[in-house]
Amino acid sequence: MSAPTSAHEHPAARALAGRHRIRLWEIIPWLLAIAFYFAFPRYLGFGTELLVTILFAISLDLALGYAGIVTLGHAAFFGAGAYTAGMLAFHHIWSEPITGLIAAAVVAGAVGLGSGLVLLRTTGLTLLMLTLCTMALLEEAANLGGHYTGGFDGLPGIDIPPLFGMFEFNPLYPRVQYLYVLGVLFVCFVFVRTLVYSPFGQSLTGIRENTLRMHAVGAPVRVRLIVCYTISAAIAGVAGALWAQSNAYVNLSTLGLDRAATVLIILVLGGYGRLYGAFVGAVAYMALSHFLSKYFPTAWQLGLGLLLVVIALFARNGILGIFETLQRRIGIKRPSP
Repeated sequence: MSAPTSAHEHPAARALAGRHRIRLWEIIPWLLAIAFYFAFPRYLGFGTELLVTILFAISLDLALGYAGIVTLGHAAFFGAGAYTAGMLAFHHIWSEPITGLIAAAVVAGAVGLGSGLVLLRTTGLTLLMLTLCTMALLEEAANLGGHYTGGFDGLPGIDIPPLFGMFEFNPLYPRVQYLYVLGVLFVCFVFVRTLVYSPFGQSLTGIRENTLRMHAVGAPVRVRLIVCYTISAAIAGVAGALWAQSNAYVNLSTLGLDRAATVLIILVLGGYGRLYGAFVGAVAYMALSHFLSKYFPTAWQLGLGLLLVVIALFARNGILGIFETLQRRIGIKRPSP
């Protein structure tokens, strides 16, 4: 009779032990981002916008995809970060880019914490509408605070000083902006990746799947949801600050429903609850938007709408879900961690 399998040899134990391990294919998106810098120097403005959108989508995925916090007002934190960095630079209070990012993360995280303490007492449709109301309140506050925020016109022509005192931001040739945003995205992604594979991140998945069971095992469900919501808001604030710094202006669009809906669509396209769903969804959405609006300027949104219908009907888990389904059907096994 064979000896019983030890705990560390159990498949589940091996999976948990190797959950932090980096797979070879995970390097591909970063290599493509670097290759884009050299291959398409005329499109670095588009690339910078794409990277900011990916970071914003990652922040939403942390709250929605992993913790199951349904929100339609995530642009509130994006706009809070954008206006924080923009106002500090515009009014010459604190204009260094890196410190502007830190300030934006702190302010957006504080907004997330304050709103989360109230909103996360609710669930479902009530939570959805309250997050939307929070975003609308911040948008109206930015509109009314014209002396500081520029009101409806926003803050144009923000003077962003050189990065580290050496690298100047050039709006016509945004090479510095692209590399700057790529570096910040990488740091934030490593942080989120570490977080979601940690025991805290695994508990968020448990809360998303079965809240009652997590209550039953004694997990502090509400506290962990608030912490997750705050971290997600801070990362969204960083994305907003990057948008303001790379574009050198801020306006009310950073707090608009269009931006909140767009990032939600991106997660639906790519697949939420997956680390790289934000990458795939952002590339698919922005590339299609760019080319469809170029060749069909009056009907480009129809093409996006049809794609969303197809994804909703045949790929509930987004584009990444299609590849996972194909893997199962052709019998490809994932390598053991």
